[in-house]
Amino acid sequence: MKWIARLIGFFVVLVLVAGVSLLFLPADRIARLAADQMRNATGRDVRITGDVSMTLWPVLGVSVGGLEVDNADWSEQGPMLTAENAAIGVDVMALLNREIRITNIEATRPTIRLESRADGRASWVFTDASGAAQIETEVAPDTRTPQAVWIENLSVSDATLIYDAEGSDLVSFANVDLTLTWPERLGAAELAATLSPAGADVDVRATIGGFAGFITGQVQSISATVAAGGGSLALVGRGSTAGDVAGHLTLDMPNTDDFLTALGLPAPGLPAGLGQSVDLRADLTLTSDRRLSLRDVIADLGANAVAGAADILLNGTPEVNAQLSTGALDLSVATEAGGASSGGSAAPAGSGWPTDVLDASGLASFNGQIALSADSIDLGQFKLGQTRALARNDNSRMVFELREVAAYAGKLTGEFVMNNRSGLSVGGKLLASGIDMQAVLRDAAQIERLTGAADAEMSFLGSGQTVDAIMKSLSGNGSIQFGQGTIIGIDLDRLMRSGATGAGTTVFDSLAATWTIDGGVMRNDDLLLRLSNYEARGAGQVGLGAQTIDYTFTPVALRANDGNGIAIPVRMVGPWSDISIRPDLEAALDLNLTAEKERLEQQAEDAVRSKVAEELNVTDEGQDLEEAAKDKLEDELKKGILKLFD
Repeated sequence: MKWIARLIGFFVVLVLVAGVSLLFLPADRIARLAADQMRNATGRDVRITGDVSMTLWPVLGVSVGGLEVDNADWSEQGPMLTAENAAIGVDVMALLNREIRITNIEATRPTIRLESRADGRASWVFTDASGAAQIETEVAPDTRTPQAVWIENLSVSDATLIYDAEGSDLVSFANVDLTLTWPERLGAAELAATLSPAGADVDVRATIGGFAGFITGQVQSISATVAAGGGSLALVGRGSTAGDVAGHLTLDMPNTDDFLTALGLPAPGLPAGLGQSVDLRADLTLTSDRRLSLRDVIADLGANAVAGAADILLNGTPEVNAQLSTGALDLSVATEAGGASSGGSAAPAGSGWPTDVLDASGLASFNGQIALSADSIDLGQFKLGQTRALARNDNSRMVFELREVAAYAGKLTGEFVMNNRSGLSVGGKLLASGIDMQAVLRDAAQIERLTGAADAEMSFLGSGQTVDAIMKSLSGNGSIQFGQGTIIGIDLDRLMRSGATGAGTTVFDSLAATWTIDGGVMRNDDLLLRLSNYEARGAGQVGLGAQTIDYTFTPVALRANDGNGIAIPVRMVGPWSDISIRPDLEAALDLNLTAEKERLEQQAEDAVRSKVAEELNVTDEGQDLEEAAKDKLEDELKKGILKLFD
């Protein structure tokens, strides 16, 4: 019992000595020494700006009325951390050994400012930290090796986080809660953060191996996830505070709009199959100068799957260089949404073009080029086969280069341009070879009367903020050349033989035409259609903006009327949805009567010439009748004069 009493007494004395030691060590001295230790750990100046008081519970340490940690010397944002109040916990046993070991820091309503530069500098990289500190005393300093420093627990609540990346917009988050658990100095640290940039919680979790080296810029293992709006982003790999990251990226967004909205980003409103949901896997590399490399990309977009690689420079407006490939690419939802009327569906032919305002602001979202290879592309209104294309975007001007497109049994090449630098305009140059025109016209304007394979070339330019305005402003030119084909709905042979106007089909041997476009109206006056017994010429106009046609074919029966031909013009007029085809009888009478009058006049002239030649006794068909008449008159005069001298 005596030894037990002595042991209890020893512990009581030890506690009293520790308590007296703590009481005789002023709170401001502890705060100052803790600040010195943080300064040594970070290499940044640390200032206590408010009142200091001792805390004994729940942890031993000090409470300060204000705390500031300087930013990097090149930063222009002010202190890296500013807190209204903070509690700094210290290790009791280390304190009794005249050392300050920080076990816990709690900060309320701090402002954390992070800044990075395009040359790779980052304000959160503490490369000049010494990692050691000790208490100064009235006597000679302790010459023992100082103890390395780490912060076992960091807790931040209701913080404001500001991130300024050179060349990008300033990013600011309020109401951020953050905790850091770092139990072993040479071990891993657990980081957890919750922020609400748009009202909904965004949870960030990360495990960083070798955290002591990580905060000084060394590359360490990283496993991180971001959960927001029902989706998640995960990265497993390696990285450093300098911004160098490499690893496997996983992106799972059942609803892209919800995920981006939760992050405080605008919702793109992507259609199903084109990013409304995303399941992406890729190998990622990000360098400190913000060069992002994605390799072995596999993205499931719902109805479409895309694979490929991309290099992206993230300084300011992203610079993109990507190569993508896909099987059957379905863009019908996007094109139908873009061309829908206010009722939500495409307007039928002849009823006018959509007047919804087109939003081309997305052209400013990146610069660079994207190469695409697809087995087929469904554009909704148009269907394409195997396609190789390149999209180049420069300052809101995008050029779609059609390198090779299989379409409608033929091939397309050329380019299509969208320019939104000072208002929206569209234009292009296209070359078509062996195109099935019936299929093209069916998809373009619901017209199926013309069949045959054609070669064509065209250029066009239009401007406006709606499809209607663009179509009504179109200008350009083009030409087309058919081989053998048909015109469904009219039988020119029967029309020419009997005047019947019923339904039928005209088979032609060739068709050629050129045209010009001005103010949304296409005009042509040299169409030539050749048949075995007929030919037809055409002239008129097609209102591309108004969706109307007023065009006249003039077929001529080459073997009729003793080979002099009979012409019967056929006029096509009306809206695209209800084209009327009928013979123009008045024009037919004018043409044919004029032709008959010319024929009769020629017959009369030939008869007179024959009679005169007979009277003049002209046997040489090439001899001029007027000269023959003069010669005849001279002969007769000579004979008369000679008789006077007989």
